[in-house]
Amino acid sequence: MVQILIVGGSDAGISAALRIRELSPEATVTVMLADDYPNFSICGLPFYLSGEVPDWRKLAHRTKDDIQQAGIRLLPNHQATQIDPNQQQVLAIDATGTEIYLPYDKLILGTGAVSQRPPIHGLDLPGVYLLRWVGDSFQMQHHLKENAPRSAIIIGSGYIGLEMADALTLRGLQVTLVGRSPTVLKTVHASFGEHIAEVLQQHGVTVKTGTSVERIEWAGAQLKVSGTQVSGTQVSGTQGFAAVGDLVLVAAGAVPATELAQTAGVTLGHQGAIQVNPRMETTVPNIYAAGDCVTTWHRLLQTDTYLPLGTTAHKQGRVAGENAIGGDRTFAGTLGTQVVKVFESAIARTGLREAEAKAAGFNPITVEFETWDHKVYYPDAHPIRIRVTGDAHTRQLLGAQIMGHYQGEVAKRIDIFATALFHSMTVDQLNDLDLSYTPPLSSPWDPVQMAAQAWTKQSVA
Repeated sequence: MVQILIVGGSDAGISAALRIRELSPEATVTVMLADDYPNFSICGLPFYLSGEVPDWRKLAHRTKDDIQQAGIRLLPNHQATQIDPNQQQVLAIDATGTEIYLPYDKLILGTGAVSQRPPIHGLDLPGVYLLRWVGDSFQMQHHLKENAPRSAIIIGSGYIGLEMADALTLRGLQVTLVGRSPTVLKTVHASFGEHIAEVLQQHGVTVKTGTSVERIEWAGAQLKVSGTQVSGTQVSGTQGFAAVGDLVLVAAGAVPATELAQTAGVTLGHQGAIQVNPRMETTVPNIYAAGDCVTTWHRLLQTDTYLPLGTTAHKQGRVAGENAIGGDRTFAGTLGTQVVKVFESAIARTGLREAEAKAAGFNPITVEFETWDHKVYYPDAHPIRIRVTGDAHTRQLLGAQIMGHYQGEVAKRIDIFATALFHSMTVDQLNDLDLSYTPPLSSPWDPVQMAAQAWTKQSVA
């Protein structure tokens, strides 16, 4: 009977375990996790902290009972510390502090990522928080309930920073969002980032872009964040920055958790993530890895990158689980498809931005198009902006970005572009897709197709 040991009980680990049980009921599957919260939606933490999801238990994709009833053995509160690939065993410390050895025939690493800790003095002060795991959210929730803060400073203007600016504003806090990039959400075009900043400001959020935070320190009963403004249209030279708040959230991104993998001698790749092949195999026999700890094959660039996403982790975990019991599945690659909701707005992207496409050797043309998300004569139509990037020579679709009202099907429309990219379609071929239509939801030509037509018209002009 084959023994599969999985380290990590989040998206990749549980996805792998469930796939193994589907295909090989006789296999022994053990999932070891460092905390007590298997298969929780980490992406849902901002909505728990905002109060929109009052019960944190609702964030579980599956309960412990669900997982165990599927025939999966859970070892919560076990910290794996070392892998011996020769003896095929993992050394771990259990909840009592006792060292134990767990044997395996196949090992799957789903250790995820950890919060980036930027070089800021004062990161460990009380009232300063990171947000990555369920336990992090409990600490922050306790502060919000017990101390009733009135203001918060968020360091980082990416996805988590934006969602938490929304969340803490809904909780009634005055929020200051500080980011190093010239615009918020640097993964989309600057014009989109500028619009998102306007949305934040309309909801009372103070936005400081192009600012490098250097220190966090106490200023009486509050925390003072200080640094230097390093970029922006209003900057001539460097200027000082300072703000005070009752709590500070550091949302500066994530780095792959690879310490355990390195004890087995696995090779690391892009941005220090675990190097895997399309079968999710590491460079050490019988050890697989998946999720936010591994390199990710980019389907358009045809190279490895590092793109930690929950959707990707689920797919990679499923591939790793299938192959660990003798399958022959490969991970098809990522396009970096993402969406975020900020107050009433939704912003999404897939594929390459123009600068990324140019750096990859394409000859990109980008066209921006604005229309309504459904027929304007039907109530509550909202503007929707779409940026389409395609290759001038081959006409191949290379990427898209969409911004509109969160009820305007932004997420599903970016999925149309993602599907087209997955199948290497040209921009023109988007017009051939048989898409649904009813006036309350779309138009006879969907906005995706209208944007494709605008690109075609401008690219041949």
